[in-house]
Amino acid sequence: MEHRKLGRTGLRVSSVGLGTLTWGRDTDELEAREQLDVFLDAGGTVLDTAASYCEGASEEVVGTLLREHVLRQDVVLVSKAGVRTWRTGERPSAADASRGTLLDTLDASLERLGTDHLDLWLVQVPDPTTPLEETAHALRTAVASGRSRYVGLSNHPAWATVRVSDLLSEGIQGPGLAAVEVEHSLFARGVERELIPAAGALGFGVIGYAPLGRGVLTGKYRSSTPPDSRAASPHLRSYVAPYLAEHHRGVGEAVATAAAGLDRKPVEVALAWARDAPGVACTILGARTPSQLQGALAAEDLHLPVQIRHALDEVTAPVLGYPERF
Repeated sequence: MEHRKLGRTGLRVSSVGLGTLTWGRDTDELEAREQLDVFLDAGGTVLDTAASYCEGASEEVVGTLLREHVLRQDVVLVSKAGVRTWRTGERPSAADASRGTLLDTLDASLERLGTDHLDLWLVQVPDPTTPLEETAHALRTAVASGRSRYVGLSNHPAWATVRVSDLLSEGIQGPGLAAVEVEHSLFARGVERELIPAAGALGFGVIGYAPLGRGVLTGKYRSSTPPDSRAASPHLRSYVAPYLAEHHRGVGEAVATAAAGLDRKPVEVALAWARDAPGVACTILGARTPSQLQGALAAEDLHLPVQIRHALDEVTAPVLGYPERF
């Protein structure tokens, strides 16, 4: 698997990362262990989790594997904070990027993961109630204290990302804003309007997630909803539903047509497109089972012909309005 520099930092990341959104709930510890083995054997390094994933259970599973199964130095460990969660049924989760919550969550994550540092720590979602200056100070503290080697944002708009980048660069020598993690697939190309150009100009890396369109671009939903799929899961049904709408069907059919022409599977075409998209250093792939992961990683030797990439780009091009079109 190709390894790439993350923006202008010295951190190198595998072109495909392993997501753990379902670990500890829909994916048990044994399946997680098998997934990690498949991923590492393929040359992957980036292991992506979050304090909010399965109310912390994802980090607990990752921590067990790091303690009992793989060496900490063999993975680039990424986690996120900024979503205040409670046990299921208590009350809804909410964005909270205040200094206290972020740093408390970071400490709890490190304890669950069984490590003294993360390689990359991200603020998971925007919090309109907390000033960006306060959030940036927490990120700076994480690096200064050694609890994370690099820091960044996830799911933030371009203007907020640029502002935090400026705040982290003011008056200090250090890595600054290292990366952003954002959804990016043939279904979700909005970050290409402003965020990816900003990353290129300012030097922070871009990590994409959900390259398979939350599973819909694999083609598994073309005729029905499989009972063991995310769309049938009570935890993830609402996550998948937006991409099952009729107006997305044409994109799925275009991917299936391209796959048939290349004698490959739709999952491979969708992953190859996202993995090699301009400006993207790494794309995070999530799978429920080891066999699903193996099937997707078969795309490692697939580099889309220029004509096919151009055709898929045309079908899915994001609409540019004012002033982006200039």
